[in-house]
Amino acid sequence: MKDRTEERRDRLNAHVFVCTNDHDGEYASCGAAGAEETVTAVKDWLRERDAFWTTVSVSETSCLGLCSEGGTAITIQPRNTWYSDVTPETVPDLLESEFGPDADQVRDEG
Repeated sequence: MKDRTEERRDRLNAHVFVCTNDHDGEYASCGAAGAEETVTAVKDWLRERDAFWTTVSVSETSCLGLCSEGGTAITIQPRNTWYSDVTPETVPDLLESEFGPDADQVRDEG
């Protein structure tokens, strides 16, 4: 086992976690509410601004406890921001509010 905490702290200022959990049952799931398309929208927004895999990374995750039929759950860490009902159409506004319109707040931090 290797402790690689310091190298991650040095590189990453934000990590976007997008719930892609899909399950059968009586409750809504992000997977059924367009999670894959939302992940793609997040990555595309960052790529269009040369900010993908800079000081921000994107990961798919299981349940964040914010399930709804209206969209996907996203958390941005270590900022400790949490969103529900995110759709591919709302991703640009969300990421702009977090990182600036050109993602300058991604690259300039740290």
